[in-house]
Amino acid sequence: MIILGIDTSCDDTSASVVLDGDKILSNVVSSQTDIHKKYGGIVPELASRRHIEMILPVVDEALHKANISIDEIDVIAACHGPGLIGSLLVGCSFAKAVGYVRKIPLVAVNHLEGHIFSAFLEDNRPEFPFLSLIASGGHTSLCLIVGFQIY
Repeated sequence: MIILGIDTSCDDTSASVVLDGDKILSNVVSSQTDIHKKYGGIVPELASRRHIEMILPVVDEALHKANISIDEIDVIAACHGPGLIGSLLVGCSFAKAVGYVRKIPLVAVNHLEGHIFSAFLEDNRPEFPFLSLIASGGHTSLCLIVGFQIY
């Protein structure tokens, strides 16, 4: 199974192609650090506008680096929150449009769960149960993870 992952939850536009849930074929990130640094923090309106400009080039580059076409994608996974609403709308709308036109199923991914379960992309995977510290933007949580389903 080949998954196209899209994340526009804050200021970086990201796309990855993953094989069988654990082999990263590509990972492309377009940073907005230079745009926001003069303001001392992320400006949501500027972030969402930049996502609009970068989402297609980032996804195209991720597919190219993975050496696959959009026709080979089995599932699109897109971050649906938490995050900046305008930024999330860009990524989710793009993923929904591509999925609809190409008849590719779409999976909504919780940003914080994505951080937790990214540990399973490593060779040394955690065993359940485990404790996870999430320190992401405005979210800091200590979570006991007993399985893949989070309540």
